[in-house]
Amino acid sequence: MQEYLADTNPWWIAGREADPEVRHWPKRAYFAPFKRLLDTVDVRRAIVVIGPRRVGKTVMMRQAIQALLADGVPGSRIMLAQMDVPLFAGQTLDSLVRLFIGLHHHRTEGVAHPLYVFFDEIQYLKDWEQHLKVLVDTHPGVRFIATGSAAAALRMKSRESGAGRFSDFILPPLTFSEYLDFCGQAALVTDIAPPDAPRPHYHAPDIGALNAEFINYLNYGGFPEAVMNPAVRQDPRRFLRQDIVDKVLQKDLPSLFGISDAQQLNRFFNVLAYNTGLEVSPAGLSKDTGLPKPRIDEYIEYLEAAFLIKRVHRVAENARRLQRATSFKVYLTNPAVRAALFGILRPQDPALGRLVETAIWSQWLHSPQDIAALHYARWREGRTDYEVDLVGLAAHDQKPRFVVEIKWSDRAVQDPEGELKGLRRFLVQHPKLARAPLVTTLTQTAQRQLDGHTIDFSPSALHCCTIARNLLRQGI
Repeated sequence: MQEYLADTNPWWIAGREADPEVRHWPKRAYFAPFKRLLDTVDVRRAIVVIGPRRVGKTVMMRQAIQALLADGVPGSRIMLAQMDVPLFAGQTLDSLVRLFIGLHHHRTEGVAHPLYVFFDEIQYLKDWEQHLKVLVDTHPGVRFIATGSAAAALRMKSRESGAGRFSDFILPPLTFSEYLDFCGQAALVTDIAPPDAPRPHYHAPDIGALNAEFINYLNYGGFPEAVMNPAVRQDPRRFLRQDIVDKVLQKDLPSLFGISDAQQLNRFFNVLAYNTGLEVSPAGLSKDTGLPKPRIDEYIEYLEAAFLIKRVHRVAENARRLQRATSFKVYLTNPAVRAALFGILRPQDPALGRLVETAIWSQWLHSPQDIAALHYARWREGRTDYEVDLVGLAAHDQKPRFVVEIKWSDRAVQDPEGELKGLRRFLVQHPKLARAPLVTTLTQTAQRQLDGHTIDFSPSALHCCTIARNLLRQGI
């Protein structure tokens, strides 16, 4: 075991890097706040990095180790243990920490730098949260950082057992803005606001090129490896399905939640993924799948816990949350998962509109505070059903602040009266919004007057990037 740890911790020998390639890897926008949290050594809490598979948790951990070495932390004071290695089966976290301390005769108090211990894929250790809590209590001179792929299961356990001892750090899939950075296309969206402007104003000089990258993002862009590796891009479906979806549904969730029929869960998830962005109900899903409603409720909870889906709740035309709502929308947290299951989408694919809507919603997942205030509106007047895709409610009075109607065509610009019936009816009850109503398009940017309201039109791809950049600019 000592030899293995020495091999996987090359920085224990002075002058060696965490990984010769790590300096060339692009950093997630989340790296800076993660590093700030890591540097806050006066708070006795372990950092638990949680998120879906393949979003860059291990890479960010290695980049953090490289940054610590650059800051002058001696390599002998940093240990990385990859807990999915069979060699560590049966080992306790405490035994690994004591082995590390003993190997280097470390002192943990009264020194310039604490010890840094990184546990990768910690969910492979049974009752990890209890072990980690004890380590935080018994080793005040050690900074503990852990990652895990079964994101929400880790999160739930960390909140139950690690209250006051863990700091959760969520790492979601790539935003569209990060995707453009990773593939070297950030210049497709520029800020044309003057230097003294209070906020940026983004513009797409070549909307055709931006839309082409947006479709790539819908197909594979949520995962750094799929963006950076040409071999993966040639067959993203195989990579995404086998390495991400199948492992979560057939390994992570069954082992963590005791699910006996992984194939049943897999089939149920396929139904939700295929219908991303559509309104569903437990009763309707039970009828379509043959599963009892209690099982459906459990599966939805598990899938949402693993960051695979997100439920969005409905409001009526008065923008009030329905207390007895029996239906809701389910969105994939990463639109690329649908392509992994059902094939790559082409520019004219009929499902593209719902994937565009899914992508826009997925950007908001990067702000837990904001996503909680977002809903969709759906109601009936007489025999007519009306809907508005996105309604943002103010926290203090639960009144609508802004509304967005998501389109993947330019028809609404030419015929707003015919194409925006739901939005028009909604604005009758809510004429005074904090922001002008927004309608996304395929290519066009415009303003139109409609029933006394100024309606802004902006391309969906540009709006998707704008959400991401604004959220990332706010510091995540």
